[in-house]
Amino acid sequence: MSNWIEHLASLGARFHQEEATQIEDFGTTLSAGALAEGVVAPVTDLGLIAVTGEDAASFLHNQLTNDVEHLGTNEARLAGYCTPKGRLQATFLMWRTGQDIFLALPRAIQPPLQKRLTMFVLRSKAKLRDATEEAASAAVLGLAGAKAEAALRRQVSALPAAPYGKVDGEFGSVLRLADALGAPRYLWITSAETAIAALPQLRETLALGGNAAWRLAEIHAGVPQVTQPTQEQFVPQMVNFELLGGVNFKKGCYPGQEIVARSQYLGKLKRRMTLATLPNAAARAGDEVFSSEDPDQPSGMIVNAAPNGLGGADALVEIKLAALDHEVRHGSAGGTTLSFLPMPYPLDALAD
Repeated sequence: MSNWIEHLASLGARFHQEEATQIEDFGTTLSAGALAEGVVAPVTDLGLIAVTGEDAASFLHNQLTNDVEHLGTNEARLAGYCTPKGRLQATFLMWRTGQDIFLALPRAIQPPLQKRLTMFVLRSKAKLRDATEEAASAAVLGLAGAKAEAALRRQVSALPAAPYGKVDGEFGSVLRLADALGAPRYLWITSAETAIAALPQLRETLALGGNAAWRLAEIHAGVPQVTQPTQEQFVPQMVNFELLGGVNFKKGCYPGQEIVARSQYLGKLKRRMTLATLPNAAARAGDEVFSSEDPDQPSGMIVNAAPNGLGGADALVEIKLAALDHEVRHGSAGGTTLSFLPMPYPLDALAD
């Protein structure tokens, strides 16, 4: 167990039942209201794939939905990895540091995804490695809410000015992500020693949360994350991925590219992802939802869900747009009712 994880344990961290290094929470479940005010969350459930070598960028460019060849060191991007049928096997946050291009994804699916990508390296001068364990002596902190920017500025010398910007320094790396609940979100990657020293000061103004709180913030940002239960379920547009800049329609081919392009340009999309809340805290990614208009077959699927501090869960739900005009229930036609909330971005926007 690393010094960072040991320190979090001393603060009363509750660990994931199946993984002794992944922090779920610190004894309390934070609400969206608490997130809006400000939260600092040790993020311990990320897996990292590092890709290095002369052809690292071109190799990934030919595999992922976004432009990798022009990825700068001062930015981060979303990207997807699809099957030949255009279905997402994974969604990544990617950035470049030095000679490495990093792909962040859920730790649970990182090993098989890395193995699959490695199969296609062939003669490319690129090497993939599991960088998750390299981070064992490091720390990843997620910060969100109205007070997060001021709190983080007291710890680092510079912050990215816009979403998906990145700055590096002696303090480590700070990536700014999509806003949630009207405020910026940041991912701070630093040394365990720096994080241990900074955490008491951050907690003076920010609530302390774990992975569950960070997932809730990501849900309210409208950013999907493909996990094991939802692999190969969605074409990127079904989870709004092109609206978030995760698909570049001007780049060359990649697995599933023809289907993704066809979905974009042939007719109006009939399925999208939207934000919902429901009183069932047991809601999980991969659960189906049913519309009263057609109760015998599912009208959509939960993409991500997290406890909302009110006894229920908030969720991103991929669903037929026509079903939004009717009552939608979780799990079955007789399940708990979903209440839909405004998304942080318009669903009819076009990607640049």
